[in-house]
Amino acid sequence: MSLIIIITLALGIGAGMYLPEGSISFFDSLSSIMLYLLIFSVGIDIGNNSDVFLKIKQMGFRILLIPLGVIIGSWIGAGVLSFFIEQSLKESIAISSGFGWYSLSGVIITEAGYPVNGTISFLSNVFREVLTFIFVPFIARNLNYYSAIAPAGATAMDTTLAIISRNTNGKIAIIAFISGFSITLVVPILIPLFL
Repeated sequence: MSLIIIITLALGIGAGMYLPEGSISFFDSLSSIMLYLLIFSVGIDIGNNSDVFLKIKQMGFRILLIPLGVIIGSWIGAGVLSFFIEQSLKESIAISSGFGWYSLSGVIITEAGYPVNGTISFLSNVFREVLTFIFVPFIARNLNYYSAIAPAGATAMDTTLAIISRNTNGKIAIIAFISGFSITLVVPILIPLFL
């Protein structure tokens, strides 16, 4: 599955290099429709599993430990990386605080007066999403289902939800959605804290 994703991405990059600029808006609209269809299909899968909501209710507030762990883990990774790159600890944490939401994080950082860091944030969050598609099957198979949520960050509620759902189960898909939603809510708050 990961190989198909890599090949598809490479073909898309190749096609994007040669498509006329006017066609890009068509593909933006098409990708939004496809995303909604993916989320709808995951919803059907979750709806077919009637005991999932009961299990989620039993977890209560403990369910928020997953997005909290994703946030802290991302910050620790950024902190370690800051020793090897030119960005300061605060800048590295701000960049990582996009948690995969590349379309917003890069803009916030750039508009705050850090265009280089905005570009780095955009690219690192795009790579995070792509790597999620590649590594979730491996993580779900070899570690555990809960760990498969972490690489997705904020995208666990939308673009990467389908790959998480496909490689785990309905309960994990709901937890992933809640995790992605929770992280998405705090991205616009956390990035400016570190700039």
